[in-house]
Amino acid sequence: MILLGNTRLRLWLILVTALVMAFFASCAEVPLTGRKSLRLVPEHEVLSLSFQQYNEVLKKSTLSKDKEKVEMVRQVGRRIARAAEEFLEDQGLGYEIEHYQWEFNLIENDKVVNAWCMPGGKVAVYTGILKYTKDEAGLAVVLGHEVAHAIAHHGNERMSEALLANFGGMALSVALANRPTRTRQLFMAAFGVGANVGFLLPYSRIQESEADHIGVVLMARAGYDPRAALSFWKRMRKTSSKRPPEFLSTHPAPETRIKRLMGYVDEAMQYYRG
Repeated sequence: MILLGNTRLRLWLILVTALVMAFFASCAEVPLTGRKSLRLVPEHEVLSLSFQQYNEVLKKSTLSKDKEKVEMVRQVGRRIARAAEEFLEDQGLGYEIEHYQWEFNLIENDKVVNAWCMPGGKVAVYTGILKYTKDEAGLAVVLGHEVAHAIAHHGNERMSEALLANFGGMALSVALANRPTRTRQLFMAAFGVGANVGFLLPYSRIQESEADHIGVVLMARAGYDPRAALSFWKRMRKTSSKRPPEFLSTHPAPETRIKRLMGYVDEAMQYYRG
């Protein structure tokens, strides 16, 4: 029994040591905000998965045939992409530009109010969001935000967070190996809730705020008035249905988001040249 306990203890220590080493070895800095972020997944793996997933989504979707709307999405997208590359150059990250294969597509689905950007610059906009963006400036808010997720490597970070949470669960399972089965189940359930509310969701909200911050700078650099971000999110707030408490949400509450955006917009105005 003592030998078994020592073996489990050694295994637990190995897991924790590996976890700590991976954490410090894989920390990178988010441009503009300077926050340290975790990137455990090799970039080439992230890009490969991203491009594959993007192609699968396009195959299953109906692309818009409205030439005017499609061209608007692509034109605004190109301007945001150029601004993103200039931003990376200014941040000393010009070597990352080669990772991006920019592509902007409009998916015909008026029921979906959404847009997203995969790592590597593959972007999809759903027609359902256009009634809220209203014009090119409103669309630039959305595309600036989504492209910001990509250049801040939030996709890699979220994958890394999930791996880290699973890894921590493995370590906890080993540490509780001698406890009664019911006790272990309760501890593991508590760990799952704690990891989600205490770790994964707060990081998701941090990433959303970072994307707002970087996004308004990108749209300003692309020649769009960053003050349009406040108007857009106020329109979105009016359409919000009943929301969960902020601490249980992946996105900041609308009021919190708008309040923070006021400061971001003031900063972004120095880049805006009309």
